[in-house]
Amino acid sequence: MRASLRLTLALLYFAVALRATAAVPAAPVPPPPPGFVFIDTGFENASPLHWDVQADGTVLISLLYDHERASPNRAAGHWHFRLEAAPGSAHVLELRNFDNVWNGRRGSPIDARTACVVSDDGRVWRHVPAEYLGPDRVRLRLAVGAGGVLHVARIEPYRVSDLDTWLAGLRRDPRVAVAEIGRTVAGRPLEIVRIGRETAPHRVFLRARAHPWEPGGNWVLQGLARALLAAPPATGAPGPGEICFYFLPMANKDGVALGRTRFNLRGVDLNRGWDRPAPADLAPENHALEQWLAATAARGLRPHFALELHNDNSGRLHVSRPEVPGLAAYLENMTRFEALLRKHTWFTEGSTGSTFRNPGTLGDGWLERFGIPAAVLEFNAHWIAGKKRPPLGADWEEFGAALPAVFAEYFSGR
Repeated sequence: MRASLRLTLALLYFAVALRATAAVPAAPVPPPPPGFVFIDTGFENASPLHWDVQADGTVLISLLYDHERASPNRAAGHWHFRLEAAPGSAHVLELRNFDNVWNGRRGSPIDARTACVVSDDGRVWRHVPAEYLGPDRVRLRLAVGAGGVLHVARIEPYRVSDLDTWLAGLRRDPRVAVAEIGRTVAGRPLEIVRIGRETAPHRVFLRARAHPWEPGGNWVLQGLARALLAAPPATGAPGPGEICFYFLPMANKDGVALGRTRFNLRGVDLNRGWDRPAPADLAPENHALEQWLAATAARGLRPHFALELHNDNSGRLHVSRPEVPGLAAYLENMTRFEALLRKHTWFTEGSTGSTFRNPGTLGDGWLERFGIPAAVLEFNAHWIAGKKRPPLGADWEEFGAALPAVFAEYFSGR
């Protein structure tokens, strides 16, 4: 009897619920705006996102966060997609989900100077205005050209395929050595590029792309390599054999390929954790670099200077201050290095304050653990103060081409 009663009640509840649902008409879904076709993210370096059309015809794009392992940190700041629409049509897009968490604190990767770049072919980029609607939203007004496709990105992209093309050219130059030192989480090769003889009196190491959304470092390294290999040598460049340059051009290849923002595929920030050995299972990218550094040091050939290249909203030289012997001499040399950046490049943004420290970064960790003078150089993704305009890849290449003169004078004046 009880089972029969339960069944009767269940059927009655279902009938009432079904009738209530049927009584509420479904809200109409807004049609696409005139000429709009699709937001395409099915290509290399495209950002993961969700999009929907609003009642006023605006295409609302919600970026998807990537998360750090065992941490509240999350990041969404990379956008790169293709707008497909009728030739000559105009569209309004709004991007959101910039409520990031860095080092346990909330913050936004956008501000009133945030710019955007577009391209008709994915190769030649130009700036378009971006309307800052607050720390969590930006609006774009875009016109699609005759081809019916517009590539849209936060800053000019530099993809894994771009790196492969560049490395292929370097491998053909007998003055350049390219060596694989390990693999990423997904099995992509990690390369160290060497220009100059290992036994040179001075050695410099530079790393780019620990955070996938930050392509500025790749453009800098291209400009630096071009200047080092120029014939005749660039003005102020070090003489043959004076300085050996090592590059790790793309530390987080997996993240770059997948359009991620900050972490590797195991949720590790590759510009953190340098205050201790890197776990080979979670951060094979950093583990491989540590192994390379140990092998280089064992031969008495470790770097005399290390520079970690990034993009951010401010564009400063991050000089850390761990409690290490010789800190005063290190800080004096960093002051000279900053002055040389101002002298030879368009750099004007300055360095971090006298109380700054960011434990675990490569700049901090390499000085503390290995005694290698190191710093993190950020390039403002929105604005070049020294040029008073938003950046493109060519601007960062120009910066890189001036670095040989910076290091030549830095080491000659030690």
